[in-house]
Amino acid sequence: DASRAVGVVQNLVSEGRRASYTAQVSADYEEVRRKHAGRRSKTRLTTLQRARANGMKIDWDAYAPPRPNVLGVRTFDDYDLEEIRRYIDWTPFFHSWQLKGSYPKILDDPEKGVEARNLFADAQYLLDRIVAEKWLTARAVFGLFPANAPADDSIEVYTDGSREEVLASLNFLRQQKQKPPGRPNHSLADFVAPRSTGLEDHIGLFAVTAGLGADEAARGFEGDHDDYSAIMVKALADRLAEALAELLHRRVRREFWGYAAAETLGKEAMIREEYSGIRPAPGYPACPEHTEKRTLWRVLEVEDNAGITLTESCAMSPGAAVSGYYFSHPDSRYFGVAEIGRDQATDYAERKGWTLKEAERWLAPNLGYDPQERSGDGATEVPQAVSK
Repeated sequence: DASRAVGVVQNLVSEGRRASYTAQVSADYEEVRRKHAGRRSKTRLTTLQRARANGMKIDWDAYAPPRPNVLGVRTFDDYDLEEIRRYIDWTPFFHSWQLKGSYPKILDDPEKGVEARNLFADAQYLLDRIVAEKWLTARAVFGLFPANAPADDSIEVYTDGSREEVLASLNFLRQQKQKPPGRPNHSLADFVAPRSTGLEDHIGLFAVTAGLGADEAARGFEGDHDDYSAIMVKALADRLAEALAELLHRRVRREFWGYAAAETLGKEAMIREEYSGIRPAPGYPACPEHTEKRTLWRVLEVEDNAGITLTESCAMSPGAAVSGYYFSHPDSRYFGVAEIGRDQATDYAERKGWTLKEAERWLAPNLGYDPQERSGDGATEVPQAVSK
């Protein structure tokens, strides 16, 4: 909360208040930790072994993986902004301005409608200028590769159709919360054919941005003391990046992979994710660990091919960017990994070539145990039915 910054700094530089202030902050956060630990202790985890045994069961014998029409990496250096804007989902735009509601209904809301209509008009005016004057550059890169899943919640990406050389291993996590009978413990690795089946499956990787030029445009407005337009430019760049991700995924389904060549979904149906397949992104609930982006960046050469860089914490720059995976299986779905046990953190560390401490740092939001307590792993051996 930037409005608190002055008071915080005053307390920190004051000889008389610094000690008591820092002590109070420490006490406040100890209370936060205590409450978090209390919530965590109520989550019952199963062991990683049981969770894997209870993974999603797909009838691979009855499935023929679709072969992509295009294999390898393809780039787009200056995607048409006019085409991209037609795929914008405006609901999150209003949310970014603290106007809750869905578009277009929010425009007629009895309480927020006037403000929403004014904001939308301003956005359309500025978006027209962005497109006409080419303030922003949209770039994209994607790749479709042969892939199979070994038995450890990872996916092997191969250099070519011979599947003899592994180009990269994508590491995923698995839900460990105890599930009722018939409910599987999901992992994204479940949605690619296991290596043992002999099926020739594939996976897609992508990264897109519409934020190249956004910072420069915003600084121009800030120089004119027009903070509103500066914020608006960045908000629109975010929406264009998400729209490009939607547009490119549509083209992958229909053209490049071609497993949904007959798809005729309109924009609203795509926003509701009525299409076949998914495009999860590292850092989101189904694959919450951010460093897997580094593998995407290496395989796709994202910095050279799309102009997007990664910070030390694996945030994308420019911020108006989206990256992730394409899964084609019709049963693939989104889910949240949520909390995991020490056994899975240890397994993940081994797969990544990390120490357990390093893994716990990157997996901190998902740990179902206290790393400082070295006894127990958060999992219990309560019997659990395996879903069929």
